[in-house]
Amino acid sequence: MTVASDHPVGDLPVGLRPVNDNDREFLLQVYQISREIELSLTSWDDSQTRAFVEHQLDAQTYTYRIRYPDAAHEIILYDGEPAGRIYVDRGDREISILDIAVIHEYRGKGICTKLVMSLQKEANETNRYVSIYIEPFNPSQKLFGELGFKVVPDEGVDLRFEWKPDGLSKNI
Repeated sequence: MTVASDHPVGDLPVGLRPVNDNDREFLLQVYQISREIELSLTSWDDSQTRAFVEHQLDAQTYTYRIRYPDAAHEIILYDGEPAGRIYVDRGDREISILDIAVIHEYRGKGICTKLVMSLQKEANETNRYVSIYIEPFNPSQKLFGELGFKVVPDEGVDLRFEWKPDGLSKNI
């Protein structure tokens, strides 16, 4: 779903561009924001938090590159400005949202809604379903529920949400 930065998604000025080497500081910011709840439970100072975030982002990036070598790693742009990140792996039967996060200044503008709806449209047109894992405490569960995602049984720690187009076989 690569969208040129000057093409809006829906009626919002939302675009995507591939992550590049110059994005590290922004990706660290996005990662830290996406882990605010867990980080708020620590008594770490800024340098400890920074070291943890760097380590975790590097580990996550490495894992995603190994497990999902063909996944798109993209910066979300809002009106041309970096607003978040989205990582998506497109398989034959499934579109997996590996990660989606928007920084505070851009939350509540419908960015994630538009991007997820775009993935749902793509899935519908290509006879695939969309999935995402969400932590049990993550408030984004509400958004995915509103977009028609359902929690499905899974052995993992996080909750697995799936969305299937009407008419897609239940046994995929």
